[in-house]
Amino acid sequence: MGRNKRRWWITGVENMRFVDIIEKKRQKEALTTEEIQWWIQKYTAGEIPDYQVSALLMAIVLNGMTVRETADLTMAMMHSGDMIDLKEIRGLKVDKHSTGGVGDKTTLVLGPMLAACGIKIAKMSGRGLGYTGGTLDKLESIEGFNCYLDEKAFIRQVNDIGIAVIGQTEQLVPADKKLYALRDVTGTVASIPLIASSVMSKKLAAGADMIELDVKYGEGAFMQTPADALELAQMMISLGEACGKKVRAMITDMNEPLGRAVGNALEVKEAIETLYGRGPEDLTELCLRGGSVILVEAGLAVDEAEGRRRMQQVLEDGSAIRKLKAMVAAQGGNASWIDDTESFPKAACVTPFIAEKDGYIEQVRALEIGRLAMEIGAGRERKEDAIQPETGIVLGKKTGDRVAKGDVLAWVHHNRPLDVLWKERLYGAFVWSDRETAQKQLIYKMI
Repeated sequence: MGRNKRRWWITGVENMRFVDIIEKKRQKEALTTEEIQWWIQKYTAGEIPDYQVSALLMAIVLNGMTVRETADLTMAMMHSGDMIDLKEIRGLKVDKHSTGGVGDKTTLVLGPMLAACGIKIAKMSGRGLGYTGGTLDKLESIEGFNCYLDEKAFIRQVNDIGIAVIGQTEQLVPADKKLYALRDVTGTVASIPLIASSVMSKKLAAGADMIELDVKYGEGAFMQTPADALELAQMMISLGEACGKKVRAMITDMNEPLGRAVGNALEVKEAIETLYGRGPEDLTELCLRGGSVILVEAGLAVDEAEGRRRMQQVLEDGSAIRKLKAMVAAQGGNASWIDDTESFPKAACVTPFIAEKDGYIEQVRALEIGRLAMEIGAGRERKEDAIQPETGIVLGKKTGDRVAKGDVLAWVHHNRPLDVLWKERLYGAFVWSDRETAQKQLIYKMI
């Protein structure tokens, strides 16, 4: 995709040895700007082996990085490939990023809502891996949808209808692609400096004026506590603002799935229902709050209350769902599926799981629900695995709900028989209480 090729080629480091960099970080010392630039340049070029970089990544996980080191790593990765120029897109260009979660279909709802309010959504998304879903996989469950546009078509579409969601170009931040693949198989994903630099290098290279981050915490997220999520969000905000970008963040709970649907086609259908004003309360609230903040920052609302009213209005008057239809049609998808969600692919079997006792739901464990959905085809353990878009789990009960014996806890959409252990794990994903349980606080903080 079009582009300013900008690479940092550093000099004066011909005698640098990578083993010395590993040793330095093992000793808890800060790496210099030049050492970080040299490392990223050489690794991207294939001149440093994976086993050595794995050692450095583990040292970073154990010993951390300073704010300056993290900024240097972000900049080095950002300049490892193409930089995208979106200046031909008229108006404020916004990108949204979630740090990953189970049932997170926010982009499919929030993007059309903001586009209907006049914001330009020029977004590059990724695919799912493991228990976290990918926006591209969800969109490709719509017949004919094309996630790959060339630069001119991408810019033209955003100018014409206000929104385009496409796959990330291969030459955008290639250093991060290599590093993330290595982190994924070496147990070095959950590191605040590594997560922050990975996210922000891609977002800064992608050219948006404003970035909204949904930083999740809980058992279904990389960050386990609100404090960890807050630290990550503040670091990413600092990195973005240092590059002249407006960055805002929501800290949100991922101890249970977002919405009720987990699985690609099922989540698209739930997003459509939400745009028609009939979606689950937690997903709707997340989009209203997040969108209202963006409208204020863009100068399209005087305060969050007005921003919320505008976001609600585009749901009520149908302009948000029309934006989704327009995007789907522009990218080759069958937009009639938006009106008739029965057209989406269907699993061979839909099995209800019935409550065997009375009580209250204390928690629906997001991580286990995500893993179970992946195992029946809704996700991929390896990048080369095929997705079965029609498969997944739809929750009948969530945290705080009262349950009577015989109620449906969940509907499982599957193509192959479910074994006894899988069924036991699904029942085990529902944590019970004998007394009424408060509903969870979805949004911990806005910063």
